[in-house]
Amino acid sequence: MESTMKNKHPVVPVPEVPGIDLSYRPRSYFGPLSLQTHLLSRVTGHQRREILRRHLKAGSSGYPPELEQSMLDKRFRRALGSIHPKWMGGEYLPPLGKSETEIARISLASVTADQISVRARRLKDRIAYRIVDEYPEAGQVYDCRPRTSRQPLTLAELVAMLDGARDCDGAVFGPIVFNIESCGGDAEEYEDFVSVSSEFYPDLHDYYEARLAAYFEVFRAPENDERESEEAS
Repeated sequence: MESTMKNKHPVVPVPEVPGIDLSYRPRSYFGPLSLQTHLLSRVTGHQRREILRRHLKAGSSGYPPELEQSMLDKRFRRALGSIHPKWMGGEYLPPLGKSETEIARISLASVTADQISVRARRLKDRIAYRIVDEYPEAGQVYDCRPRTSRQPLTLAELVAMLDGARDCDGAVFGPIVFNIESCGGDAEEYEDFVSVSSEFYPDLHDYYEARLAAYFEVFRAPENDERESEEAS
């Protein structure tokens, strides 16, 4: 079965995943929030955020203050990049705007660990959305549907936004399809290329993990069918 989002825009099908409540809606994106959600939703750097997450989970406060900074200055960014290119991931995202927070993150296992950020901004009586990546000069445009809402999105609405955010296969599957078609090789090489996370939607990661697994299973099916046919003969 599939849930669908119906509005003035084309319907974006939202596949259901067993055990995932697509009707889930956070109470708020802006507060009151737990300390962990508040801090992690504002740190742009992927590696810094994951280190900070481990410290917070362990109840440790003895970590460098740079871990909590939303963005680093150019000197610190260069220093991190010199450790390993993956440390650059997220550090070149556009800065968060006033009254804006990140509600979801798409992480790519590229050399520089490129990140795509889904953001919500508090207006007077609505919430505005935008999706950004680290390469604005490349001209990739992400279409947010809806552009605004009166309350936080349901999980189904967020998924519909992600899957309809770009013309070719959406913001989550688009990078995989692009790499398979442009770089060639076996599709299985990209099974761990994309992951999705959120400080506001606890099931978002598992939802896309299930859909990505099903997506790559299709590529293995012909090979399995051929092997079974050979064994039968």
